[in-house]
Amino acid sequence: MIAANQKPDHATIARFRARHQDELAELFSEVLALCANAGLVSVGTLALDGTRIAADAADRQNRTYEQPAREILEDAAEVEAAEDERFGDKRGDELPGDRNSRRQKLRDAKRRLDDEHEAKEAEMAAWEVAMAEHTARTGYVKKGNPPKPRPLPAREGRRVNITDPDPKPVKNRHGFIQDYIAQAAATENQVIVAAELITGANERNRLEPVAKAAEAELAKAGVEATPELPLADAGYYNGRQIEALEAEGTRVLCPPDADRRKTPTKMRSGLRFEAMRRRLRQPEAEEAYRRRQQMVEPVFAQIKSRQRAGRFSRRGLSACRAEWRLTAATHNLLKLYTAGLRPQAA
Repeated sequence: MIAANQKPDHATIARFRARHQDELAELFSEVLALCANAGLVSVGTLALDGTRIAADAADRQNRTYEQPAREILEDAAEVEAAEDERFGDKRGDELPGDRNSRRQKLRDAKRRLDDEHEAKEAEMAAWEVAMAEHTARTGYVKKGNPPKPRPLPAREGRRVNITDPDPKPVKNRHGFIQDYIAQAAATENQVIVAAELITGANERNRLEPVAKAAEAELAKAGVEATPELPLADAGYYNGRQIEALEAEGTRVLCPPDADRRKTPTKMRSGLRFEAMRRRLRQPEAEEAYRRRQQMVEPVFAQIKSRQRAGRFSRRGLSACRAEWRLTAATHNLLKLYTAGLRPQAA
């Protein structure tokens, strides 16, 4: 329909997606409203999870802090030698556009590493000031040895990708990969009600934002009910965020320990952790939490296998987030389409 029954080239499609990025992302909310009107959205229980989706960034384009500066100098020396050979003492033409673009990418990569390091230094300084003020105000001193200073990663050891600097290199069993973490909240009918995207591998601070995003999307879709029981795996456990959600009347099931059958881990000690373990041992909670995997894991499998959306085709966090929301909207459209075929088939 968009192509008017013609066959546009890839550049036309790419320009269309970039030009209408925000509108395509908002289709997720509109499709969710269609699913809600069809009666496919039940929000009593939601399953939260994330999956890795490869970024459109080559691993060989990762640079350490020293490499961009060295490559800029080497590149400049190479160009200067070529121009001297071609023009002698005369001034030559301007540098080719692709070379200027590459040099700018290297400068941007170096500047991004500088900004990240300075932000980390400011964060560390603020943390130390806050700890000193707390001790001076309360007189509280922790027992045992004094806490060790939090290490600040060396500037030279950090890396950034010059094709897509947003995703961070994350190590897994296959080595270092460049990817985003696509997050989703799914209903019992496997309809996605929240689709968010983050960089890095830490989801510990994402429980409340994803739950709030689900509430906002449901309200936008005209659903008055709010989620009552979010189900999340141990990677989402955050005591403060769980308390904040439960203060608003939302009961959370999120184990504080990873599945030790797959990853041997040391169990956390504390009253808060033990309270959650006791809650999960209750028959009703145990039965509800057992449904988490069958609610959200097939969603990622269908997206990656049936829709073949296991890799982003755009670059940058905002662009990839729009692409992920469009992918989630497509998944919900397929659920709506399948639900419409069942009565006819019967």
